Amino acid sequence: MEKKSEPVSREDYIEPCCPLKVGPGRDIQSIPQGRVLEKLDEYMQHRDFSGAERHLLYWLDEARAGNDLQGQLLMCNEMIGFYRKSEMREKAYAAIEEAQDLLRRLNLSDSLSAGTAYVNAATAYSAFGEEEKALALFSEARRIYENSIGVGPELLGGLYNNMGISCAALNRFSEARSLYELALTQMRKVKGSEPEQAITYLNMADAIDAEFQAGADAAQISELLQEAKRLILDPELERNGYYAYVCEKCAPGFQYYGDEETAARLERSAEEIYAGT
Repeated sequence: MEKKSEPVSREDYIEPCCPLKVGPGRDIQSIPQGRVLEKLDEYMQHRDFSGAERHLLYWLDEARAGNDLQGQLLMCNEMIGFYRKSEMREKAYAAIEEAQDLLRRLNLSDSLSAGTAYVNAATAYSAFGEEEKALALFSEARRIYENSIGVGPELLGGLYNNMGISCAALNRFSEARSLYELALTQMRKVKGSEPEQAITYLNMADAIDAEFQAGADAAQISELLQEAKRLILDPELERNGYYAYVCEKCAPGFQYYGDEETAARLERSAEEIYAGT
């Protein structure tokens, strides 16, 4: 059995509020953020990745032409995630640099928007194996999130889960376990978060497997897998594009641990969803 290449991550993005002016006399022509994101989701659900990239580049250019720094920040954050999933390291890193520059220009480096951008960038660094860089940014995001009023549990849950992945990759297993528990505590507060909880349970199993290897507690791993299976196969969950994405990412984990039936079921669900969109 071959181990899945990486744990499953979950990143979130909060749209920042657009200022009316960038400087004296410089009007902003804001891009339609909501419609842009809806169209991007449509491309991704149809697996039209070349169309998605063209869409992102077009609206980044439009935001630049309209002097819309907030729109540029949104596009850069979306591009980081897109290029991470597409395994385009250099393009992802270029988008990270531009996003960091925009945060400085907007004077948002300690804002909640910065926290979400740090999580997004850190998740990309982690995906490309730069766990120390990732953990530094996750730590910055954690400082901001935990000291900000009104941060939603879905943001905290995503942060703790992804930070746990980096800790486990650096063999900091005790920290990883604590972070995964924090992630579950937060995500249980969010309606419809069963896929995210399933992801975390699988990541917990991976951490135990990595830490103890041949000496891992098979019963404990089995218990975690059963909980992940219960959550991801919940018949009440909406079968949408995001669910298909999670199914694709979770299936190799079940396969690795010998649950071929669940892996096949998840792969089949993903294919059916994509075929119907």
